[in-house]
Amino acid sequence: MTRPRILDVLKTGRVLVSDGAWGTFLQQKGLTVGDSPESWNLTHFDDVKSIAASYIAAGADLVETNSFGGNRCKLEYFGLADRAAGINEAAARASREAAGEDRWVMGSIGPTGKMLVLEEVTEEDLYDAFKEQAVALEKGGADAICIETMTDRDEAVQAVRAAKENTSCEVLCTFTFDRTKQGTYRTMMGVSPVEAALAAIYAGADVVGANCGHGLEGMIDIVKEIRTAMPDVPILVQANAGLPIVVDGKTVFPESPGFMAKLVPPLLEAGCNIVGGCCGTTPAHIAAIARAVRG
Repeated sequence: MTRPRILDVLKTGRVLVSDGAWGTFLQQKGLTVGDSPESWNLTHFDDVKSIAASYIAAGADLVETNSFGGNRCKLEYFGLADRAAGINEAAARASREAAGEDRWVMGSIGPTGKMLVLEEVTEEDLYDAFKEQAVALEKGGADAICIETMTDRDEAVQAVRAAKENTSCEVLCTFTFDRTKQGTYRTMMGVSPVEAALAAIYAGADVVGANCGHGLEGMIDIVKEIRTAMPDVPILVQANAGLPIVVDGKTVFPESPGFMAKLVPPLLEAGCNIVGGCCGTTPAHIAAIARAVRG
């Protein structure tokens, strides 16, 4: 079966549901502090595939890949920089096998952890690292590249360009914003939602938006801000299940599936086109979001 382009589906007015958190899932399956989550694509392929399958079963239309930290800059901390291509290809293959032929796979690309402003890396270095990752993700079966949790506008631009210029994948780009004392939203580098979205669009992104953050409620204002400035641009939101808190020595995310589902209608009214979860969200959260979107 040939899947339609994500943009073509969104143009029909259909709202799509994406997946939820991956890190907590991996930890439940045995990932320990100090391990590379992405190395599991090679050593625990079936476990990785089962996470994607869990979200597909919950009702997700799009599922990401276990490749958020799969760029060679991050992988070098684990001595795996020279295996970046294979790790990303395996990540996409796991999600592709789980998604089947009628769901989309979004290859996840996160920040490198290196700062342009501190001259730890050059724009060319970033471009090359993101190119290697994006090409491998497409080879493994990704339909789209999801550049996410960005805070530096310039780094995001290099990631979008690398994916757009070297693959045939659609490109989505989301930033992480915090609420300021003045009630506005900014990345840790001081970039507003509109500034971030414009930079991504000019670089070639097909979809823009926000992920992670404080929870779904704050995303409503972010979506409104972007939608007011860009009436026709598709917007993706993947929110945390609230801010993490410590209960009995364990870190938990407080927002329940039902709580997040109640916020879906105002989020869609604000102009969101794709909605899913980030840290702390589970298949139960995605199932509740899917029911709210479709019901």
